[in-house]
Amino acid sequence: MHALYREFATQAQFDAQYNPSIALSDPAAPGRAFVQRAQHARANYRCTLDVQFGPTREETLDIFPADAPNAPVFVFIHGGYWRALSSKEFSWVATGLQALGITTVVTNYALCPRVTIDEITRQTRAALAWVLRNIQHHGGDPSRVAIGGHSAGGHLTAMALQTAWEADYALPQDPFAGAILLSGIYDIEPLRYSYLQPQIQLDDRTIRRNSPAFSARPCSTPVWITWGGAETTEFARQSALFDSAWKAQGNTAQLQAIPGADHFTVIDGFISKDSAVCQWLANALRAGPT
Repeated sequence: MHALYREFATQAQFDAQYNPSIALSDPAAPGRAFVQRAQHARANYRCTLDVQFGPTREETLDIFPADAPNAPVFVFIHGGYWRALSSKEFSWVATGLQALGITTVVTNYALCPRVTIDEITRQTRAALAWVLRNIQHHGGDPSRVAIGGHSAGGHLTAMALQTAWEADYALPQDPFAGAILLSGIYDIEPLRYSYLQPQIQLDDRTIRRNSPAFSARPCSTPVWITWGGAETTEFARQSALFDSAWKAQGNTAQLQAIPGADHFTVIDGFISKDSAVCQWLANALRAGPT
């Protein structure tokens, strides 16, 4: 049988690697947990919701300000394979960071197939530009901003790191103090042959423009590329692929899995201030952009 990508020849093989819900006895359980945690966070932390950063309906973000003024800032970009979920399921990522005095921003974006991955990337960059220009009005320090995301959000974080911030946005070229990429996809070609294709509608040019493993640039932002130790081999390979591309440009990266975590629990570190995830971000924000 003819291979479509690497050794994979059938949709079932792609789905076994890239559909993390297959292994779950209750595929809806992670979503229910996210919603419950998010509702608790919005009920217990100060927040400013649905701040418009762009002209279209979905271009909003939610801000969870730290108690002290001029706080460092973390911007979280949610997952859902570009075709599901919103900022509202991920309010809870502010939990551990709030305890460390870090303001958290959770971005929203329009979803496939109504928009393309190109447009989602544009909206993500616009959200980050808005934070850099405006977060001081919400108690944040624009000189200490870190970014990160999970799954599709990991991909979008990597795309943000490719941005010509100075040329395209009149911002510092490397404006972020750190970036954490959790279970991202950095060569999106295999998804073309998966269950996702009817919604994300990949073609050759979209894949070329939106596979950050092949467009890394020199960048001073320190990066942690991570995934769940219990995830499939393709998630580990994708992370190693981006790590190699990033370091080939002379950049700094840490490549390390989170032991025992699956695709959904890999972000549980945001719950506790003492987790490796929260402590890595706190350290990066303490140092600021390099």
